[in-house]
Amino acid sequence: MPFNISRRFMRVWNRNLIVYRKIWLINFLPPLFEPVFYLLAFGFGLSSFIEKISFEGYALSYIRFIAPSLLAVTIMYNAFFENTYASFVRMYYQKTFDAMMATPLSMEEVITGEIVWGATKSVIATGIMFGVVSLFGLVQFPYGLLILPLAFLGGLAFGSIGMLFTGIVPSIDTYNLPIFLFITPMFLFSGTFFPLENLPYWAQKMAIIFPLTHLVRLTRYFSLGMVKMDLLWDVAYLAIFSMICFPLAVAAMYRRLIH
Repeated sequence: MPFNISRRFMRVWNRNLIVYRKIWLINFLPPLFEPVFYLLAFGFGLSSFIEKISFEGYALSYIRFIAPSLLAVTIMYNAFFENTYASFVRMYYQKTFDAMMATPLSMEEVITGEIVWGATKSVIATGIMFGVVSLFGLVQFPYGLLILPLAFLGGLAFGSIGMLFTGIVPSIDTYNLPIFLFITPMFLFSGTFFPLENLPYWAQKMAIIFPLTHLVRLTRYFSLGMVKMDLLWDVAYLAIFSMICFPLAVAAMYRRLIH
């Protein structure tokens, strides 16, 4: 299938931004208060039972261990849910995609604009949450700032896989399956709440496949103010994951919308 993509995909991005600005308060509240709730419940609550957690030879408090992973989960959730439920509503119920394709925009440009917008929402939500976490002194500068461009890369990865599911699922209720079989296992077994070394050997190997594992590792290192060469492998994994899922998502949506 030939790809017809130009900078016009930014028209789609701009359309979603205009809608987002109209309901900005509702969109700002979850990333603003969610980290506070998590930090209070898990960080301060469980920290009294867990003295220190070993990470790469460093002894970390539990709140310092999970704060970066909460940023990674925010990246995942915002892009994935934007390009599943929100994109499905625009495509199926609001017929927004039909209206867009009646213009000079190609189908590929519509899908690209949707995925890039999903990544942008990840950056916005992560930026808000990043500010809150920083106030608790849980981010080391300047390397911690690398989390913001990382949010865009992670957003592209999870936005692309989300859009791929949108091209496959027969109804909006069917999203329960990818959430149960894909998102939930990653949320629990990607080193989010405890070190991967605590898992059985087979589970550690399985976790390497999850893109969230690499995103958690990167946010944790950056939050601790540490950068080293082997982190390039994690960045490369997310980039390759995006490059594989993006054309698959476009092809799936092409079959759904054109045929």
